[in-house]
Amino acid sequence: MYIVSSYLFAVILCVVTMLCWGSWANTQKLAQKSWRFELFYWDYVIGILLMSLLFSFTMGSSGELGRGFLTDLSQANMSNIGNALIGGIIFNAANILVAAAISIAGMSVAFPVGIGIALVLGVLVNYMANPQGNAFWLFAGVALITVAIVIDAIAYRKKASQSQKVPTKGIVLSIVGGVLMALFYRFVARSMVSNFEQPEAGMLTPYTAVFIFSVGILISNFIFNTILMKKPFEGTPVTYAQYFKGSMKEHFTGILGGMIWCVGMTFSIIAAGKAGFAISYGLGQGATLVAALWGVFIWKEFKGSKGTTGLLVSMFMLFFIGIGMLIYAGI
Repeated sequence: MYIVSSYLFAVILCVVTMLCWGSWANTQKLAQKSWRFELFYWDYVIGILLMSLLFSFTMGSSGELGRGFLTDLSQANMSNIGNALIGGIIFNAANILVAAAISIAGMSVAFPVGIGIALVLGVLVNYMANPQGNAFWLFAGVALITVAIVIDAIAYRKKASQSQKVPTKGIVLSIVGGVLMALFYRFVARSMVSNFEQPEAGMLTPYTAVFIFSVGILISNFIFNTILMKKPFEGTPVTYAQYFKGSMKEHFTGILGGMIWCVGMTFSIIAAGKAGFAISYGLGQGATLVAALWGVFIWKEFKGSKGTTGLLVSMFMLFFIGIGMLIYAGI
């Protein structure tokens, strides 16, 4: 299987993860003009599974080091398969809440709040389990990103005070989703080998772990999303009949979103071999910054809001510095 050989390249892959995790939601924004997010989400989950299979049979099955995908899958212990499945289930619950928050409150709000919380708690959880990297720079970076999240909340409050409707539900969903999002990565990491080149028996290699994780998302989606379709956070209930009536363009948009997210997940997991799980996860969740940039400059979610420009500039600067500290923590 393909294995990352240097910290520098691991950081590059984490930056790609950041871009993928911060950009996939644009496909949701594009689809929601004619396609309910509950229906979009089915295609999104299918996209994640398809991309995990593609990685498993290409990068996960090539090279002389490590263990090939099918061989790895056949020797895995049920406890490790269970951990990866649980990771997928937790992620799915979290992601549905964050995706719902995006449709209600917008990307520039839902991502900084929800994924920002996930970054702070997730780095703490993963560092405690696997203390790799300089703790001072790691948590100093996390502290700056936390301040950036607070500033974003202040900017949102200013924006909300100038509109007629305050989507409090979107903020609540972002917070709950963020707390759950902080936990899923640790379960996937727990299922994985500690030595990618000489993998331990019974444990999962990165590509197999991502595939099992994706299966957990798909299985849980039959419960979570079915409930959401019948009792949506906003709007009227939707049906499976409506899903199958969707156009090829609508289905492809969701699948593309899932594939983009899975590229980020896979790169984050394989980068962890050199960067450590805390740094790899933390850098990936810099997606908050990427999503906020999309929300502010492309989707114009703060257009017309008075007194928010300085706050948003400060938020972005703190995010940049904080992410730089996370990178330096692994040097």
